[in-house]
Amino acid sequence: PEKKAKKSDCGEWQWSVCVPTSGDCGLGTREGTRTGAECKQTTKTQKCKIPCNWKKQFGAECKYQFQAWGECDLNTALKTRTGSLKRALHNADCQKTVTISKPCGKLTKPKPQGK
Repeated sequence: PEKKAKKSDCGEWQWSVCVPTSGDCGLGTREGTRTGAECKQTTKTQKCKIPCNWKKQFGAECKYQFQAWGECDLNTALKTRTGSLKRALHNADCQKTVTISKPCGKLTKPKPQGK
């Protein structure tokens, strides 16, 4: 038996970014809206979660795969690495690639090899 396809004039759900209940990560909520003259439901709230280990400076719903840290730039005392977009949650607007920098830390001289 074939299932009857439901016809609907409702548009696709458009979701806002996840807003944490407290702090800048963890459990929170997002608002969804859609259009349609005959839609029974045009707004709804959904529970969501922002992982606390993601690089929030690029958007809490954007996950990047980072390369290894580059060599230290002796002029700026910074090293950089580039990340490419791995996953965007709920159609988040994410940059395709990002670059981050951090202080090089202590410059260590190679230790002489002893016998």
